[in-house]
Amino acid sequence: MEGVLYFYTKSIAVDIASLYQLYLQHPSVQTDTRKLQPGDIYFALSGENFDGNTFAAQALEKGASYAVIDNAAYAVNDKCIVVDDALATLQQLARYHRQQFTIPFIAITGSNGKTTTKELIATVLRSRFKTSATEGNLNNHIGVPLTLLKIKPGAEMAIIEMGANHLREIAGYCEIALPTYGIITNCGKAHIEGFGGIEGVRKGKGELYDYLRENDGAIFRNTDLDYLAAMAHEIGQQITYGSANAEYMGRPVMNGAFLQVAVLTAGAETMVSTNLVGEYNFPNVMVAIAVGLHFGIGIDAIKAAIAAYNPDNSRSQWLQKGSNRIILDAYNANPSSMKAAILNFAALNLPNKQLWIGGMKEMGSEERNEHLELVALIAQYQWKEVILVGKEFEGISMDYTWFANSADAAAYIKTNPPVDSAILIKGSRGSKMEETLNP
Repeated sequence: MEGVLYFYTKSIAVDIASLYQLYLQHPSVQTDTRKLQPGDIYFALSGENFDGNTFAAQALEKGASYAVIDNAAYAVNDKCIVVDDALATLQQLARYHRQQFTIPFIAITGSNGKTTTKELIATVLRSRFKTSATEGNLNNHIGVPLTLLKIKPGAEMAIIEMGANHLREIAGYCEIALPTYGIITNCGKAHIEGFGGIEGVRKGKGELYDYLRENDGAIFRNTDLDYLAAMAHEIGQQITYGSANAEYMGRPVMNGAFLQVAVLTAGAETMVSTNLVGEYNFPNVMVAIAVGLHFGIGIDAIKAAIAAYNPDNSRSQWLQKGSNRIILDAYNANPSSMKAAILNFAALNLPNKQLWIGGMKEMGSEERNEHLELVALIAQYQWKEVILVGKEFEGISMDYTWFANSADAAAYIKTNPPVDSAILIKGSRGSKMEETLNP
């Protein structure tokens, strides 16, 4: 993975180790000039609709220490470092930085719950250790290396979230992050268009297990999901958690809309309270407890850390707006998470329940059938009102209110505001269902 780099004014080769020395002098990397701070190293990444090289001069004018570019035509001075591929160089630099640490690196992937699980584990580990973790959901080919490069000397734990929508993606991230522990939250119907079906999802997520198997790593495995046991064959170190037959066991206990977890420790149950809505969050909380206990954190410290965690960024948020109570879970959606959210909401003892549901993205050829099944599921329960948003529902025979986009739905809600209602807002990020909150 070692690349050859060239300084603009000196025709001498500079390898990743030499670039790393510059990074140690300026240990902050930025790919967006709008967020750049003086001293940052700017990496000129390019996409379908933009060329990061064109912003190199601007980055230097704003105080970037260096600009790493892959088009020599934009090298304006000796602060430009010309490489064959700026993204590949960023990833190589991140891998080199990762290799300087001997601390536990915990990689997390899965169809649902990755970010919530990452946040919970980070909250627990930070009660005792200096812990670095993925910010937000920077879990892709750019986010993973940026996350690694933010790990500071003195860190005692690192948590790397890995998202994927096609095969070999997780395998590539593992070669950069070199995890020592791994967690697959679950394998559901997500990114079907890229993975080609549930077996493709398991194969893709299972690339994390493959890496750890080949490199003598360890996994935290949910015993409530039988397919994970099959996927984890021949992995020597497996730390198990779940509701039964596990090293760390607990059971979900609902307190109104909020989840509590009764954890079995030393022959007695300890009740762990959360600010998370829905029993479907049980495995996310349980693995955070398991990770904490495995690394020697006491149950009381774990209990306090989890109780203090409040979800944000449209993930299982419980909001009060006027006389209405709202569950905002609109950051992502797929058939598995959508079903869990609706069943949980249907079971809650709340008045005047409404569903505001956005379409599920990246379903490929399964899009029509999955949305037909979703409408059929909704029809099994009584609701005060159901609002469906997105082209994915267009043409489906139903007795619900449909809008092509969230802007139109918001306009309708503005003229027909709910009162004294409980509302579940759920949809894929592309559906922009959070816009219905502020019509």
